[in-house]
Amino acid sequence: MKLLSIEHIPGVEFEALGMVKGTVVHSKNFGKDFMAAMKTLVGGEIVSYTEMLNEARQIAVKRMVDEAKELGADAVIGVRYGSSQVMNGAAEVIAYGTAVKYLKQS
Repeated sequence: MKLLSIEHIPGVEFEALGMVKGTVVHSKNFGKDFMAAMKTLVGGEIVSYTEMLNEARQIAVKRMVDEAKELGADAVIGVRYGSSQVMNGAAEVIAYGTAVKYLKQS
């Protein structure tokens, strides 16, 4: 499935099927959370949180694509991500966009 952050697909006429989304709340285990807290004392990238957010985005995108497939979509346009901390060490990630069905391609 084609995923685009732009609002159109050059050379393609399409029908908008509706908004689709995928969400996940993801956390790291206590040991990694403790080590991340220690890392904040010296600075630098907190790799375990970067990995957590990357994994959460992948899950959210898969859920969004699954929802688009259920609608019979060929693509999702206007794809956006959002995230928020829901508790210490846990983040919600949402992926959303507009599912479209191709009508005519040039």
